[in-house]
Amino acid sequence: MKSMLIAGCITAAGLTACNSSTESKTANTFGEDVAFLKQHLQNVIVLTHPDGKSQVVVTGDYQARVMTSTTGGNDGKSYGWINYNLVSAHKLNPHINAFGGEERFWLGPEGGQYSLFFPAGKTFEFDNWQTPPLIDTVHYQMTAHSDTSVTYEQSGVLQNYSGSNFPVKITRSVRLLGQVDINTALGFTLPQGVTAVAYETDNAVTNVGDSAWQQQNGLLSIWLLGMFRPSDQTAIVAPFKGIENAKGYITDDYFGKIADKNLLVKDSLLLFRADGKARGKLGLSPVVAKSGAGSIDLEHNTLTVLFYEVVPTGSYVNSKWELQKEPFKGDAVNCYNDGPLADGTQMGPFYEVESSSAALPLKPGESLKYRQTTMHFEGSKEALQSLATQLWQLSLDDVQHFLNNK
Repeated sequence: MKSMLIAGCITAAGLTACNSSTESKTANTFGEDVAFLKQHLQNVIVLTHPDGKSQVVVTGDYQARVMTSTTGGNDGKSYGWINYNLVSAHKLNPHINAFGGEERFWLGPEGGQYSLFFPAGKTFEFDNWQTPPLIDTVHYQMTAHSDTSVTYEQSGVLQNYSGSNFPVKITRSVRLLGQVDINTALGFTLPQGVTAVAYETDNAVTNVGDSAWQQQNGLLSIWLLGMFRPSDQTAIVAPFKGIENAKGYITDDYFGKIADKNLLVKDSLLLFRADGKARGKLGLSPVVAKSGAGSIDLEHNTLTVLFYEVVPTGSYVNSKWELQKEPFKGDAVNCYNDGPLADGTQMGPFYEVESSSAALPLKPGESLKYRQTTMHFEGSKEALQSLATQLWQLSLDDVQHFLNNK
């Protein structure tokens, strides 16, 4: 269950090889981010709510990726982390192109005998690791577009480490949500004075080959990864089931044990510092993972929450870089805080919240489908406290105390 992946970005050994010195511009507005993307990319779509304030920007150039969003129109905060240097370089890197974006579409597993990132017979080392072009550099074709939604498709063939081929069609839709949709998804009415932006993505992988996909040959999972802007007053919040031995299903030492000051296990919540200053990664097994991971930024009075499906008995692919004893005992949810490597280089700073689907055997023509909803809220401390209480039974005073523990 311990992937060598840096929260879906790159390995520790290859961080500088991927893109050295790529700290993106800070404090830019949504409008500035959109103008930058339109300057450097060909296919940039801005989805806009009728109120003109809630907006999301998507690009087919980067596999139908949601690059960023805002609650406040062009002058509003921009939530997604964008790798300005790499986007503006107009050239591709070996191994991976970490363009950023607050929700990107990937497929797993990364490592193991069913890996999509290593060719057959090669050792599990960074030099042999390659993100498949279908989820890294291939442009996706737009098939539908309205003011508040956009749909893309792309097809290709993937081969895993064991030599199994997967002819696939990928379909991905992004839809901006309105106030009624937001209240319905939350299960309660937003407090007064809160501004919001929310979108859902519907993701499907269809077997377009002539033979069935079977577990003994490897399966695919849909993997959604979000890169967000950190601050000294931001904490990731990850709910989990408070069952007996719950900690045994939580991995907190992917890159060495996370320091106590950066991680707090409180009741059935994990609080994880998201300041972009100390690398660490968490993984939650589907046995304990719950929908609703997100973050709170007390510096900017914002709260983020993601909703996704967790199947406790599902087969979740294992991305550890080795031949595995349990290739379908992977994580359902991951969280990552970026930070400098030993040599001082750093890709970000950013933090990540990720979710994965369970893997399914598919007959020809069948599809694996996975939906995720991302919501950002801005408001007063009182309003955010109301949200945090209803979402997580969490006190902002407890978050502040945790973040002040340095």
